[in-house]
Amino acid sequence: MVNTAELKYWISFTRIPGIGRVKISQLLDHFGSLDHAWKASPGELKKAGMDSKTVDTILNLRPRISPDIEMERLKQYKVEVLTCDSPMYPQRLKEVYDYPPLLYIRGNLLPEDECCLAVVGTRRATVYGRQVTEELVSDLARDGITIVSGLAKGIDSIAHRTALEVNGRTIAVFASGLDIVYPAENATLARQIMEHGALISEYPLGTKPKADNFPRRNRIMSGLSLGVLVVEAGKNSGALITANQALEQNRDVFAVPGSIMSPASRGTNHLIQEGAKLVLSHLDILEELNLAIMAQQLEMKELLSVDETELVLLKQLSREPAHIDEICRNTTLTAALVSSTLAMMELKGMVKQLGGMNYVLAREVGEEYQTQLR
Repeated sequence: MVNTAELKYWISFTRIPGIGRVKISQLLDHFGSLDHAWKASPGELKKAGMDSKTVDTILNLRPRISPDIEMERLKQYKVEVLTCDSPMYPQRLKEVYDYPPLLYIRGNLLPEDECCLAVVGTRRATVYGRQVTEELVSDLARDGITIVSGLAKGIDSIAHRTALEVNGRTIAVFASGLDIVYPAENATLARQIMEHGALISEYPLGTKPKADNFPRRNRIMSGLSLGVLVVEAGKNSGALITANQALEQNRDVFAVPGSIMSPASRGTNHLIQEGAKLVLSHLDILEELNLAIMAQQLEMKELLSVDETELVLLKQLSREPAHIDEICRNTTLTAALVSSTLAMMELKGMVKQLGGMNYVLAREVGEEYQTQLR
C-alpha cells in the first residue's frame, strides 16, 4: 500500500499525458518507487522502458508540476486518493482491462456499494423516461442497491436525485477533476451525493471535461457495477457506449422498452433486439443478478457483527415461528437476556414477533448464508 510520501509522485506522474497504469508499473519495477522515478535522468527513464516521446514529455512537464502542491490541493478539496494496489480500491473495477491507476474520491465508498448498478440514458429525457427512471431507481435504492451514474443532464441526474430522495446511496463518476462539476447546474446535486455516497474520477484536480474523457468515464461506471440499466437512449446516444463497454467487461446489460415511434427509445429497443435483458420492473434486475440476496447478505453481515448474543439467537430463528421458551432452552441463555435482545433485534428490523412471544426472521436469508448460521 502506498504511503503519503509516495502518493504525491503517483499523482504527479498521472498528470503527465501518456502515463497510465502500465507505464507506472514499468517505473515501479525498475526504480522501486515513483519518488526515485520522478527524479530520474533521461537515460534512466529509457532504461525503465519509457519511449523517447514519453521521456520528452516527462522532462518538459516535470518542472511545472509540484508534488507537494498536488497534496495541498487534495486537502483543500477533501479528496481521498486510492492507488490501484490499495485494499480499498474497488475490486470489481480491477477486472477491467484498462482500470485506472488512481481513483480520486470525495465522499465515502462503503462495503455495501459493491452491490451497485449503473443507470444511464439520454440527456433529453421524455416524460416516460423520467417516470420509468424514478420508479425503477426508487425500488432498487430501497432494496439497498447503490446507483451509479455520470451526473449528466437527463436520465443520469434523475437517477441520482431519485436515489437520494429515498435515502439510498449513489455514486457519480466524473469526466473531469472533482473540483469541476459538469454540468455546473448540478453543483448542488454533487454536494448532496457527497453526503450520501461518493464522487469519483480518475482525473487529477483541475482537469476539464474534454469530449474524449466521457467514453473513458463510462468504462468506470460499468466497471464498478454488476450491470448497466439503459432507460432511454437515442440511436447514437452516449449511453450505448456505456452498454457496449459493459458487454466487453462481461457485465449484464438491461434496457427499458419504449415506443417504436419514439426517437428516445430507438437505442434501448435495439439493445433488446441484440440480447439485452428487457426490464418491466426492478424485480427483473434483482432476479437476473441475484441482487436481492446480495443486499440481504450484506445487511445481515453488518447486523451480525454487532452483538454475539444476536448471532446466537439468529441461529435459532427462521421463517417458522419459534417461541421464546424454546429459544431459551436451546441456547441456555436467561429469559431476561433473550427477551431484551429480541426486543432490540426487532427494533433493528432483524426479527418480528408474531404474537404470543413467537419470533421469526424479518427477512429471507440466502441459502449460502443460512449454512453459515447453522
